[in-house]
Amino acid sequence: RDDIEVLDEPLYGTFLRVTGVERPYCEDVLSKMECDGNKVVDNIIYGPGKNRYRYCKHIAKQRVPGLPNDLLQKGKHFILIQNPLNILSSFEKVVPPSFLELGLGDLVSIYSELCALGKPPPVIDAADLQQNPEDTLRGLCKDLDIPFHDAMLRHNALGGLYLHAHVQICLRLGWEAGPKPIDGLWAPWWYKSVHNSTHFASPRKYPRPFPFSFYDLLEQSLPFYNLLKRNVRQTSSLLRSPLLVPDLPVPENAKLLAWVGDEIVPRESAKVSVFDSVVQGGDAVWEGLRIYNRKIFKLEEHLDRMFDSAKALAFINVPTRDQIKEAIFRTLNANGMFDNTHIRLTLTRGKKVTSGMSPSFNQYGCTLIEYAIVVYLHNISNIPFIRRECAVVICGFSADVLNVSCGKNAVLPEWKPPVYDNESGIKLVTATTRRNSPNNLDSKIHHNNLLNNILAKVVSNAGLSFDFTIKLRIEGNNANADDAIMLDKDGYVSETNATNI
Repeated sequence: RDDIEVLDEPLYGTFLRVTGVERPYCEDVLSKMECDGNKVVDNIIYGPGKNRYRYCKHIAKQRVPGLPNDLLQKGKHFILIQNPLNILSSFEKVVPPSFLELGLGDLVSIYSELCALGKPPPVIDAADLQQNPEDTLRGLCKDLDIPFHDAMLRHNALGGLYLHAHVQICLRLGWEAGPKPIDGLWAPWWYKSVHNSTHFASPRKYPRPFPFSFYDLLEQSLPFYNLLKRNVRQTSSLLRSPLLVPDLPVPENAKLLAWVGDEIVPRESAKVSVFDSVVQGGDAVWEGLRIYNRKIFKLEEHLDRMFDSAKALAFINVPTRDQIKEAIFRTLNANGMFDNTHIRLTLTRGKKVTSGMSPSFNQYGCTLIEYAIVVYLHNISNIPFIRRECAVVICGFSADVLNVSCGKNAVLPEWKPPVYDNESGIKLVTATTRRNSPNNLDSKIHHNNLLNNILAKVVSNAGLSFDFTIKLRIEGNNANADDAIMLDKDGYVSETNATNI
């Protein structure tokens, strides 16, 4: 577009002078570019110009110490990210990849500082940019409050402000091959694929084999990429859901602290391994508890049943009661949750060394998953926490699950309103799905294999019934009930899909 002046990494010279890093083009850059960071910011980046807009592409690591605060405080900023899984294989063609060279840590710092300034920057993913450049650029222009021009797709190259790596992307739908006037002095080393291109190519359907010599670096950098990716306007994914991100029933639950392993972590970091038995086969036991007036209803009885269930399933290396309670108390204190709390505790057989059903693959010890749900919102700042009266746990699959090795605990608390209307009562229907027979799967073992219950809940929610061919039919009279009464194989009342009767 003809209303924008483009500057390709104007701080590169400053970066090379301050850090002394080696580059094959170092002498050329130092001799031909302004290397005084203050002059670059004041006279080049924010200096006078002829065009209405000036676009500056930066690499995050080039924001070296001593630069003026104006670099972030002035102007409009956005962040372009790319999955390190996709760039590590090509990065080493110029310099050996490292966490510092990838710059993702610096990029997260920049994002955090801009948010603290009240200027949270738009974040776009290179995968979205490559897959759907027009929608991505239109959304970016809207976020930056500048008009979108079709010329952005036809003529000019566009990099990304605060790129975390040299992302070789060209946004022209048709152009001549070769260097461009706006390219930096380093272009022959970094921009070869762009110079050889003549159109905007679709992303690769299948990735190239990953160089596993960089596996440790991938593990280090991927969490930073994922942290930024949560703020992307549009997420590119093979299995992307067409649904909008739902609102949480209780907004306070967006920020929770959970105990995982040996530490307290934020909600989005509370995960369980794909090798865990609860994922592999629902191989876990659980308990649901309630706290009323700073007391847990039948805590010891629930823990007795949990340990009995674990014993019935032949779990080994089970955490002790004291270990479970200690993680509970610490997490409740950290979250300030002391009253009217629902607790769900899950104990899995643990993580496996390889995928499969055999318990012999479980060689890491059990996984304890804990999740607390506060039922009512109170001002609890003045309520003392009494260790002997409180405990907590996790909902097996409600939102997030937590991983913990044998002898260690994980606790996830959550604010939550009551499940049932205790004033007006609830509406129940009889489910066509029968309760498991003890000859098949004994329900006295409080296990996590809950599809039997879930199918009954589907009936109560939507008026649906399942026959043995998994064919759905509408049961109009049974729609929109609160829960479903489940009968045993002989037609006697057993329980509801979620509670005892």
